[in-house]
Amino acid sequence: MDTCKRCFILSLVFFMVFFEDLGTNVHGFQGEEQIETTVEDFLDHSPHFTTTQGMYDVEEVGDDDDDWQMVQAKGNQFVVNGQPFYVNGFNTYWLMVFAADQSTRGKVSELFQQASSVGLTVCRTWAFNDGQWRALQKSPLVYDEEVFKALDFVVSEAKKYKIRLILSLVNNWDAYGGKAQYVKWGNASGLNLTSDDEFFSHPTLRSYYKSHVKAVLNRVNTFTNITYKNDPTIFAWELMNEPRCTSDPSGDTLQSWIAEMAAYVKSLDAKHMVEIGLEGFYGPSAPARTQFNPNSYATQVGTDFIRNHQALGVDFASVHIYADSWISPTISDAHLEFTKSWMEAHIEDAEKYLGMPVIFSEFGVSRKDPGYNSSYRDTLISTVYKTLLNSTKKGGSGAGSLLWQLFPDGTDYMDDGYAIVLAKSPSTSNLISLHSTRVAIFNSRCSWKCRWGCRKKNSLETFLYHDDL
Repeated sequence: MDTCKRCFILSLVFFMVFFEDLGTNVHGFQGEEQIETTVEDFLDHSPHFTTTQGMYDVEEVGDDDDDWQMVQAKGNQFVVNGQPFYVNGFNTYWLMVFAADQSTRGKVSELFQQASSVGLTVCRTWAFNDGQWRALQKSPLVYDEEVFKALDFVVSEAKKYKIRLILSLVNNWDAYGGKAQYVKWGNASGLNLTSDDEFFSHPTLRSYYKSHVKAVLNRVNTFTNITYKNDPTIFAWELMNEPRCTSDPSGDTLQSWIAEMAAYVKSLDAKHMVEIGLEGFYGPSAPARTQFNPNSYATQVGTDFIRNHQALGVDFASVHIYADSWISPTISDAHLEFTKSWMEAHIEDAEKYLGMPVIFSEFGVSRKDPGYNSSYRDTLISTVYKTLLNSTKKGGSGAGSLLWQLFPDGTDYMDDGYAIVLAKSPSTSNLISLHSTRVAIFNSRCSWKCRWGCRKKNSLETFLYHDDL
């Protein structure tokens, strides 16, 4: 698409959305009806914007493979095709398992369609299921081809909706097998392992993990015929979901594992980014920063945010946000205060010590929490989005966030309390969509080359950083 024409369309939409946005607020969304009419009327007549059920998004311009390139980390930003790529995304961990069953495969497509309709661009999901029901890896180096084909489908379907994937390679927890399953496999082979944390230290279990990494990265997708390690649909590889090694609170054991595995992934695939999957707890290497931890136990789980992310081969930082799990289950303003300070501390450290982007790759609130209501959930999401925009306007490391978690309708039986079903959550959907539009416009503005130049800067920034998100 012609650069100046793109500039013109994006400028029109930001003016329309900005003036409608002045009538909204986080708690009541009084302007929601206006956004669903006036802005929708404009967007429906633009070939590069779509609206779905009153929600709007900026489409990825250009459908050619030449436009679908690898996202890379450059300094404290993500970049693709020479322009920034700030992330508004989500988690849905069970996509591979649903895709393995023809009766539920359609839910994968439905989810991607709904996520795309509110402008979400990155999804984090599991590329593992070890030794469990409908396992991908039934035993070390033994795979169920039909389940692997299901993962192929997830990757190919994501691309159809212009959604990129963070693929996590193993779990710290028992769900979907995790490190405990690797220990079981080790003992079944004759080892005498007594702790699940030996996953990180025993050479045999390290070799099992490396074999799984190699199998996934070298997989040729049966739908697209593209090898995973060459597919730009994959945003990044995640070493592990929420690694902890409580048997060694010094952090040395986990640090050794991270260093070895990040280097190994890069040896197989130098094109894609790598992240660890950490929750973000501060450890012994930064005692002054442990004040930001949610509780004293967080310093004893063997992770160390700054030190861990200094390992060679790690491209960006990951942080999770669960005030309701870490501080108290009862909803309170203290949760919002913690969320803001937790994010600001990690953004500062990513800038000052790491020189890399940081993604808040899980955040949410459970409907099961005492005192929960949907207005509070919107306020929490708004707090995360606003904190990120405050970083963006300073050129900071706050590079995006991933909601935990997005579900299509009819999957309530998988809900852990955190699920967001867009069709049942209009105010939340509107909030997500508005942030997606802001992120998409910011991602585009830095590549505009037309004669308007810097004259558009002030009005654009007013829209991007307006407080009433």
